[in-house]
Amino acid sequence: MPDKAVDDAMESAVGAHFSGLRLEALRLPAPSGPSSPPSASSSSAGAAAAAALSNGPAGADIASPSSLRQPFVIGVSGGTASGKTTVCDMIIQQLHDHRVVLVNQDSFYRGLTAEESASAQDYNFDHPDAFDTEQLLECMGQLKRALPVNVPIYDFKNHRRCSERFRKVNASDVIILEGILVFHDQRVRNLMDMKIFVDTDADIRLARRIRRDTVERGRDVSSVLDQCGRFVKPAFDDFVLPSKKYADVIIPRGGDNHVAIDLIVQHIRTKLGMHDLCKVFRNVFVVQSTFQIRGMHTLIRDRDITTPDFVFYSDRLIRLVVEHGLGHLPFTEKQILTPTGSVYTGVDFCKKLCGVSIVRSGESMENALRACCKGIKIGKILIHRVGDNGQQLIYHKLPMDIDERHVLLLDPVLGTGNSANQAIDLLRRKGVAEERIIFLTLIAAPEGIQCVCTRFPKLKLVTSEIDTGLSEEFRVIPGLGEYGDRYFGTDN
Repeated sequence: MPDKAVDDAMESAVGAHFSGLRLEALRLPAPSGPSSPPSASSSSAGAAAAAALSNGPAGADIASPSSLRQPFVIGVSGGTASGKTTVCDMIIQQLHDHRVVLVNQDSFYRGLTAEESASAQDYNFDHPDAFDTEQLLECMGQLKRALPVNVPIYDFKNHRRCSERFRKVNASDVIILEGILVFHDQRVRNLMDMKIFVDTDADIRLARRIRRDTVERGRDVSSVLDQCGRFVKPAFDDFVLPSKKYADVIIPRGGDNHVAIDLIVQHIRTKLGMHDLCKVFRNVFVVQSTFQIRGMHTLIRDRDITTPDFVFYSDRLIRLVVEHGLGHLPFTEKQILTPTGSVYTGVDFCKKLCGVSIVRSGESMENALRACCKGIKIGKILIHRVGDNGQQLIYHKLPMDIDERHVLLLDPVLGTGNSANQAIDLLRRKGVAEERIIFLTLIAAPEGIQCVCTRFPKLKLVTSEIDTGLSEEFRVIPGLGEYGDRYFGTDN
């Protein structure tokens, strides 16, 4: 490439840079404000991309951005006073770094009429008909769609709902639905990702029921025993116990079974850390989200953040992504002697390694890579769209022996994946094996992940967060804006 062409391309790269074009069918509504109509080249590029994606794995099509991340729903059932609430509380405590809400089936008791209230002792509160299942399904459906709901509050002393009071439940990472009959209705069961049955001895449950109803619900012992004999035990035998067969996990002894609860929490954490796209593309890895990571994303996504703060928190996130990516490199076992004269068996780092940044946003990730890998070689690739004909000018400067190395490809924002594909194509032409490429990015759009991972199923893609999608202007939503401008302070 002539020097002038390289200089022109470098100068142009300072402006807005998007990772290619996206599929017309996958467009999201544009943010408020005028949007320009797509050019003819955009349509043709979209058609070409559609043809390429049609060769991807079955089920890889992205139907809706909202379907990419749904809350994990846990159903917890068991006999009355079996320890369901205790189990739920222990799960919530251990999932302290995730947003978890508890929804009680008891909140959806039907309010008794005046006639029914007069003979409440003859009403079967343990029968499926005692619950307003339709309203329960409506509330759970709203929460599954990440929408807040007002859950009714039930007055157990007067057997009525508090008409003017509700408990507002916001969208969360985990929804726990607890109740004696949450497994009875198939429609409710179908909402659950995990079903837990708390199995506790009948005598223990009876003792707990007597203590709870006398202390918390203002009943006397004789009425509690009468209700258990007439309604609670028959309903358990007819409805609750048969639903045990639907459980994925059965916990004997309830809240006293710490081993079972620890295993359940570990499974939930694994599922929460796996974005739905990771189930389709096994070569996609998302750094496990914590409140720290989410807080840093909140800061760098804020349009009012100062440039120094943007750089500081971006660097922290980049370091996490780089460290996660390095964990996917091969290693060899190594033994060394410690200062105490003891033998320590550890691992030796991969020696043949280099980084390649996609100019210019990718250069923001170089310092983190150098901080993790002393003396690492870093190459550069520039990809720039010229005019409306889709022609790409590619400038590159790579290590001479790159074909012998594992390559960490750096680009903080993965949009549609077009530029990433161009860079990976170049690396492949230089002799780099696809399975030796690890693509590191701060955020990624689902369309870009699909585009890259469908075409290069053997590389590994590591990101700290998967965003919703792309707008009409091909911007990642909610996104970070023009990352290079914000990082290097050229956005003014």
